[in-house]
Amino acid sequence: MNILFVSPEVVPFAKTGGLADVIGALPEAIAKRDHISNLILPFYRTVKTNGFRPILFKANIPVELGTKKDQFNLYFLRHNSCNVYFVEKDDLYDRDFLYGTPKGDYPDNALRFGFFAKAVIESIHYIGKQDIIHCNDWQSALIPLYLKVFYKDQDNFKATKVLFTIHNMAYQGLFEKGVLETLGLSEEFFTPEKLEFYGKVNFMKAGIIYSDAISTVSEGYAREILTPEFGCGLDGLLRTRKNVVYGIVNGVDYSVWNPAVDTFIKANYDEKDLSNKKICKKDLVEQFGIQYDPDRPLIGMITRLAEQKGIDLVNDAMPQMVKMGMDFVLLGFGDEKYNDIFRKLAKKYSGHVAARIDFDNALAHKIEAGCDMFLMPSRYEPCGLNQLYSLKYATVPIVRAVGGLDDTIENFNPLTKKGNGFKFKEATSEALLRTLKEACNIFKNKPLWEILLHNCVSCDYSWASSAEKYERLYNRL
Repeated sequence: MNILFVSPEVVPFAKTGGLADVIGALPEAIAKRDHISNLILPFYRTVKTNGFRPILFKANIPVELGTKKDQFNLYFLRHNSCNVYFVEKDDLYDRDFLYGTPKGDYPDNALRFGFFAKAVIESIHYIGKQDIIHCNDWQSALIPLYLKVFYKDQDNFKATKVLFTIHNMAYQGLFEKGVLETLGLSEEFFTPEKLEFYGKVNFMKAGIIYSDAISTVSEGYAREILTPEFGCGLDGLLRTRKNVVYGIVNGVDYSVWNPAVDTFIKANYDEKDLSNKKICKKDLVEQFGIQYDPDRPLIGMITRLAEQKGIDLVNDAMPQMVKMGMDFVLLGFGDEKYNDIFRKLAKKYSGHVAARIDFDNALAHKIEAGCDMFLMPSRYEPCGLNQLYSLKYATVPIVRAVGGLDDTIENFNPLTKKGNGFKFKEATSEALLRTLKEACNIFKNKPLWEILLHNCVSCDYSWASSAEKYERLYNRL
């Protein structure tokens, strides 16, 4: 099959979060299954600053958006097994950030990603017919709408099917009604049955209504988004399409996240011999100014500092965590109130709690390798990648039982010796502390802890399995 992956961000060209990691890996895994993987994203400034120099593929491609006639350039490079295309329009994409500055979103994001959707479709005239267009998140959600409304009779698109993947329901692309004219859409689209959502235009609704199938990034999250608690106001709409809603868990790129080959960590190790993990722990605590103590469990977090991630639970639990003999390191950045909370915690519990309010890829690898446990107390989590990385690094995940965290982590049972981590149900600091205490008791029992570590590193979440499931879904479409 010819498959075109559409994403607003892709590793290694442009990244703000896990979506970029997923679409950096999935097309490669699909190409290994003997399909043609094409990939398209905006030509952001960061593509150039990351050292890539695509070549001009087609200049001055015309595009109409509403009453405005415009044009763009299409650039190309071959990256590993994929054909990668970039939509160049400097006034829309040549900026310091992908979606907005630290002060807020760009005010013209509706235009930026409406134009991108139209440009993707127009590019297909030059790239060639596609069997599947695989759209990801709200930034690409207008593509199935435009195809069904404006392009349905064109030969290039008659046989094309669209899969729309939701990576996070909370980010839907909401804009004022006035953007409809900019997007070339009439008033008839501003109804609850179409794009209207509490007085706003909702891009994600377009992806849900007009695509041929909808997927999300774990089986658990696919069930959860059909409920009011996790559906973010779109659960009713999703239930009308539940027969074409699928859940496929993300995979891990083990060429990047693997302690046997990781170039960022102090000493490499693998599932046959974990002894070098203690060298990584020593290196990590030195960087964070914590005294090395092999008998004191070191707990790590790498996260966006936002309410979704259960940050408040950690804040409430921290005095007891330190009292119970745990050390804690955090790498993350986000809402200023949470940034401040962790700066204060690090100051208050200096020597046992440390925080780096930033994002640092090398340090993220060191945390995965150097910690004994990895904490993810999320209020919701579509898939989660860090718990999967942690398993490979023999860093025991402690998670809240939601979405992909619930799907991938099984509670360790000291009697049966089955399980690869610890999880709790209630979003409370009390439930979190009970689970941490349980984990620490196993940590002190070295024979049981060794069995648990073996269970962790035996898990395989490579992209091969997930790619096979996507292939089956493409074939079904």
